Amino acid sequence: MTFCREIHRNVNPNGKSRCLMMPIQCQSKTDVSRGNDGRQFEQPAPVPDNPKNLALFLDIDGTLLEIVERPELVTVPPALLQSLERLAGQLGGALALVTGRTLANADSLFSGLSLPVGAVHGMERRSYQGAIESAGLAYDLTALRDVLAGFVSDRPGLLLEDKGRTIALHYRAAPALESEVHAFILEQLFGRTGLALLHGKMVFEIKPEGADKGAAIRAFMEEAPFSGRVPVFLGDDTTDEYGFTAVRALGGYGYCVGLERESDARYRLADVAAVHEWLARLAKKLER
Repeated sequence: MTFCREIHRNVNPNGKSRCLMMPIQCQSKTDVSRGNDGRQFEQPAPVPDNPKNLALFLDIDGTLLEIVERPELVTVPPALLQSLERLAGQLGGALALVTGRTLANADSLFSGLSLPVGAVHGMERRSYQGAIESAGLAYDLTALRDVLAGFVSDRPGLLLEDKGRTIALHYRAAPALESEVHAFILEQLFGRTGLALLHGKMVFEIKPEGADKGAAIRAFMEEAPFSGRVPVFLGDDTTDEYGFTAVRALGGYGYCVGLERESDARYRLADVAAVHEWLARLAKKLER
């Protein structure tokens, strides 16, 4: 049994920490069709009966797009751009991207759409009206960035992604280094307050406390055109659990993509292709 998500504060080099949130434990593949409360996931994942009242929130990597070795190498199929534009119109604009990517990067990928976006795990957010705001604590990551850059330079296969307000260290091309990377980051965080460590799919990300994907969704739900609707969130990673928890608390529900763990999501979608198929079914139902 291993931890899928961990948020650390005042971490010491031995790995002991005071957790800000209870970690989610990974499950064996025999448990992939069960949620946190032991319920069976409904298959195939249904499209809501009353979709015109939805507020739709979508993660990018691993949900809308396949995860690739380097984040900058991903491409967006033209058909997906058309699908999202169509859905945004059908939902009266109540469709937002909620991602770990920066706002500029999300805009570059989905060029021409200008969708509302909760970026950098909720630390940057652009509303439907176009207003841009920041969340979370301000933190100077310069010293950590320099130390991590030196660590990565000596270890082929590691990738350091500087997002400005957060730093992500990817080990997808060097999975054998996971334990070494984890231990080194914990050592660097020892004694530092105000920082959180996210463990996603083959990546560790250091970010200031005070914002997450759930907080971004809650902020959207207080504004037009999202307010008063039923929130639905599609995501794949342990960092998306904040979003699943948020929509559940707001009377909505989540769809977890490629689920291999306990989750606050209500439904499961097998992979990115299943997400695209679900979006197509949603658009068809909205036409009625």
